Amino acid sequence: MKNVPDADFLIFDLGNVIVDIDYRKSLELIKKELPENHHDKTEQFYLTDFHKKYEKGEINSTTFRNEVREFFQQDWNNEKIDELWNSLLNNIPPERIELISKLKEKYTLGILSNTNEIHIEAVYKMLHKDFELKNFDSLFHHVFLSHEMGLSKPSPEIYLSMLDQLGAKPERVVFFDDLEANVKGAASIGIQAVHVTGPHVIFDYLKNV
Repeated sequence: MKNVPDADFLIFDLGNVIVDIDYRKSLELIKKELPENHHDKTEQFYLTDFHKKYEKGEINSTTFRNEVREFFQQDWNNEKIDELWNSLLNNIPPERIELISKLKEKYTLGILSNTNEIHIEAVYKMLHKDFELKNFDSLFHHVFLSHEMGLSKPSPEIYLSMLDQLGAKPERVVFFDDLEANVKGAASIGIQAVHVTGPHVIFDYLKNV
């Protein structure tokens, strides 16, 4: 008998699970816009309090952009900030969309992502351009986004909130994420958590579905 996931729910992170992203590319582009004495700031950017607050929806996009300008001490306009901020987004491989469509016939599917308003709007533009889809609603039964939930991975609270909204027991959920901390966070409350270390992982795990 073929191995298939013993679960009812399959939940996917976005970055490097559904959407290819490259943090280094984004940081290098930001660095090119900065004087050399500010280059060290790029390495701290994703660790800043305002970035964390933005991912949890605690500040809006206007405040976030102002914080970016202040942090880098640059008078960038909104379009420039969004361009640099979104430069980490690469593409959505068609084979992943095909896989999701196939899985939807047998499982309840969801997204659980640490993201923000600017990024998710850019992702939806990619979806529309490449697949003529307005958003993820036609692909997934549930979409859980950190900035809408007021929570972020890897805190146990975000997984518990997701389970509550799914009406699911943790052992009936398989969760795919590219960051080890997020995988451990999900596993700590009993979710079947899979570390996506490369583009082949989800296909290998789900090859017999």
